[in-house]
Order: sequence, then C-alpha cells, then structure tokens
Amino acid sequence: MLNHWHTLIKNKAIDQVSTLLADDVTLFSPVIHTPIQGKKMVSMYLTAAFHTFLNGTFNYDREFLGANSAVLEFSLNIQGIDINGIDMITWNEQGKITEFKVMIRPYKALNMINDQMTAMLAKLKQ
Repeated sequence: MLNHWHTLIKNKAIDQVSTLLADDVTLFSPVIHTPIQGKKMVSMYLTAAFHTFLNGTFNYDREFLGANSAVLEFSLNIQGIDINGIDMITWNEQGKITEFKVMIRPYKALNMINDQMTAMLAKLKQ
C-alpha cells in the first residue's frame, strides 16, 4: 500500500486517491474537530490537500513503519512558511487505507492551510 501512496504523491495522481481508500475510512484533520468519515468525503478532503500541499516543495523526509501502519514525516514551504508535519496512515488486509491522521506545525501554518483548503473544497463541491 505504501508504495502505491508514494507513487500517487510523486505523480500527483490526485484522481486516483479514492482507489487507496477503504469504504469506511476516517480522516483526522489538524484543523477540523470532527473526524471526516467515508470514502467520498475523505477523498474530497485529500484531493484538496493534494492541491494545497503538492506545490513542488513537498517531501517525505522520514518513515516509521508498522505491520499495517506508517508515520510519514513531511516538509514543505507555502507562502514562505516552512511547514513540518506527519501523516499517520493505517490500512487493512486488502491494502486499503482505513485511517489517515495529519498533524502540522507551526501553528501559523494551520490558518493559512485551512484557508487554502476551504477555498479548494468550495471549488470541488461545485
């Protein structure tokens, strides 16, 4: 599963994100209090994240692997702000993502990312 994820990121294959998600996937966002549930909604939020994050500066720096999970540390720069974060990903026996949790620092980056993703989500919902 993880190799497919990295290929998807490398190729910016935004339209393929849903192929990696389980039907009952849950996303924990750093800016939204309530977990986002279901393949359709999580796919929409990850699509908005791809548009926001995959700006040419995004890079996975380190990986911590478990049997069916991974913590991927990333870095990027948006509007002059150096951002660090982690994606915590869990998948099932079929290789489909069941849980995706994102944490980001510094705090000032959260508001900027929230604004950009909110604008992107509005476009996606049209």
